[in-house]
Amino acid sequence: MIIDAHSHVHDPLDLHLAALDDAGVDRTVLFPTRPHPERATDLASLRHEMGVLERALSGGAGGRTGTAGDDGYAAAWRELDEALAAHPARFLGFGSVPLGRGADETAAWVAREVVGRGLHGIGELTPPPDRAILVEPVLRAAHDHGGLPVVVHGYAPTSAADVRTLAGLAARYPKVPLVISQLAGTHWMAAIELARDTPNLYLELSTANIVFAVRLAIHELPTRTLFGSDAPYGDPVLSRATVERVTPPGEVRERVLGGNLAELLGLG
Repeated sequence: MIIDAHSHVHDPLDLHLAALDDAGVDRTVLFPTRPHPERATDLASLRHEMGVLERALSGGAGGRTGTAGDDGYAAAWRELDEALAAHPARFLGFGSVPLGRGADETAAWVAREVVGRGLHGIGELTPPPDRAILVEPVLRAAHDHGGLPVVVHGYAPTSAADVRTLAGLAARYPKVPLVISQLAGTHWMAAIELARDTPNLYLELSTANIVFAVRLAIHELPTRTLFGSDAPYGDPVLSRATVERVTPPGEVRERVLGGNLAELLGLG
C-alpha cells in the first residue's frame, strides 16, 4: 500500500484525486486547511492564498484551520468532513488543535474534535517560530488517548530551536509518535541526529529541496521516515519519484512509501 503521509484538502477535490491516481497512491493523510493555493489563477490570487498561509505559520488566527467560531475554521472543517465522507477508503483524516490553551481545554478539544470524529491523528500543528513548546498540552492529550500520532510543521519558519524542543517533548511522551513534517526544512541534519536518539520521533520527507537529504534520512531512519507530498504545495508524483530515486526496490522503499505509516496507524 502506497500512503502519502502529508496532504491538505483541495478545492476542487478532483484535483487531488487525479494527482494521487497519477502517483499510484492508495491512501493519503488529509489535514484541514484555510489556505488554498490550488485555487489561484494568477499571481495576485496566489499572493492572497500564500498570505493566508504566511499569517497562519507565524501564529496568527489560530493556525492553518483558524479558531472555533470563525468562518475560516468552519469552512476548513466542513471541507475535511466532506472529503472524508466522499472517499473514506482514500483519505485518512487528521484534525488540528488550537495551540496556547490550557491542558483541560486542549484535552476536551482532542476528545471532541479528533477522537470524537473518528480521526486517525492530530495535525498539522503550526506553532509560531520558537514556540514549539506550545505543542506540549497536545502531546499530553494524545498520550491519554493511547498515543495518537501528532504531526508538526517542520519547514520555515520553524527554527532549529523548535526542532530541538520537539525532540525533547517527544522524549517526555514516548508513547506518542511525533512526526516532524517537511524533513524539518533547512534543519534536516539536526532533525536526523535528534530522531536517531528519540525512538518515537518520525520525519516526513516532503518539500526537501536536496535529494541527498532524503537519501540520508532514509538510510539513518528506515523505519521512521515517511513518504509525503505536502500537496497542493508539493506533488505526489515527484515526491514518490524522489523516494524511489534514492532507494533500491525492496523492503526499505516499501516501508518508506507506506509500510511505516501503515504500521504507525494500525492499518491492515
